[in-house]
Amino acid sequence: MATTIHPSAIVDEGAQLGPDCRVWHFVHISAGARIGARCSFGQNVYVGNDVRIGDNVKIQNNVSVYDAVTLEDDVFCGPSMVFTNVYNPRAAVARKDEYRRTLVKRGATLGANSTLVCGTTVGRYAFVGAGAVVNRDVPDFALMAGVPARQIGWMSRFGERLALPLRSAEPLDAACPHTGDRYRLSGGRLQLIEN
Repeated sequence: MATTIHPSAIVDEGAQLGPDCRVWHFVHISAGARIGARCSFGQNVYVGNDVRIGDNVKIQNNVSVYDAVTLEDDVFCGPSMVFTNVYNPRAAVARKDEYRRTLVKRGATLGANSTLVCGTTVGRYAFVGAGAVVNRDVPDFALMAGVPARQIGWMSRFGERLALPLRSAEPLDAACPHTGDRYRLSGGRLQLIEN
């Protein structure tokens, strides 16, 4: 299907958008942005030049995806969540050569009004709760909440909380209450058990 771009949106010449994207009111996508298929950009979203976005990414209203950010496939960015790219900004000090890269891996959710401090990696299918401030790397499948964000549990690929402790000396298994997919916790890592 064709990509739909609202008349009020600005997509700079040179920006690459895959098929079946939806670009809503007052969005600005910069010339260097590289965007996959089936992505949705809500009202008032900004996408910088040095940004890579995979397939099926959903970016809700009022999100700015600044330079040095990569979003893999199936990432969800909730309304008004925040990316940064300079760790110690000052108006009077130019630091464009000090951008720190941020990576959000496949299937992760970044809740409404959450903030990612630059230089962090959010693991696959991790779930960052609304309002959380992430200032360090997040493991795959981790459920994060608070300021600063701390891990409070584990989430399935489907987005259901798993009945597991944060860590275990012995391997523990759990199933997603919705899909039945099975997961194994070993030490501080959670993995999907492939059938």
